[in-house]
Amino acid sequence: MDLVWYARYRRGGGEGGFADWEFSSRTLTWDEAGAPAQVGRRVLQRLLPCEPPDSWAGPTNNVVHWGYGLMWGSLYGLVARSAAAPPMASGPVLGVVAWGQGYVVLPLAKIYKPIWEYDAATLAKDLSAHLVFGTVTAVAFRLVSARR
Repeated sequence: MDLVWYARYRRGGGEGGFADWEFSSRTLTWDEAGAPAQVGRRVLQRLLPCEPPDSWAGPTNNVVHWGYGLMWGSLYGLVARSAAAPPMASGPVLGVVAWGQGYVVLPLAKIYKPIWEYDAATLAKDLSAHLVFGTVTAVAFRLVSARR
């Protein structure tokens, strides 16, 4: 999924290398940080006695983003393992569920706008990246399962 987003970033004129982009090295403040960082910031604000410093915005973005993907992949593995052989369509279904869940929870947290306030192109870009995530997760699960 990140490779899809990075390719779009580069096509859109982004000049940073993949490592800088992937590790949010150009995210210097909470105000410029993405949705994963904003979720993490809320958690940190509840856990810490003071406001987390701006220097934590980039790393928090990564930890929450990767953790979210690992959570969905783990849930997929638990469900898929209970099936004799999960159909390959289950991967894109995972992507749709992860995408849709974000457009339910994040507006409730006031991090995203309600889904109907986004244009179709924005939603399609986000959905297509999540479809890649789900499909790759299903393929990886199938490859790992085949080795057993």
